[in-house]
Amino acid sequence: LCPVTGQPDFAHLVIDYVPGAWLVESKSLKLYLGSFRNHGAFHEDCTVAIGKQLAELLEPQWLRIGGYWYPRGGIPIDVFWQTGDVPAGVWLPDQGVPTYRGRG
Repeated sequence: LCPVTGQPDFAHLVIDYVPGAWLVESKSLKLYLGSFRNHGAFHEDCTVAIGKQLAELLEPQWLRIGGYWYPRGGIPIDVFWQTGDVPAGVWLPDQGVPTYRGRG
């Protein structure tokens, strides 16, 4: 939710990671992300907080999160955060979210 107006915000979140000893279960990840449904924060803070919390909990070799937020005030905001350089030999695909033109 927008921390100023309380209106809902929507985004595509794309998470890429190279696991360490732990893998995240899809249902657990879904429930965790769903816990942000009534969370009031700015786009940048929300995206980076999710990335940092997952990195701390999962202790991956590497993690990247891309938050592709729908416009607020007519401006779409794309936020990226990662733990460091991509490990050697890791194939990293494009996150697959097109530039904003009414993302669907």
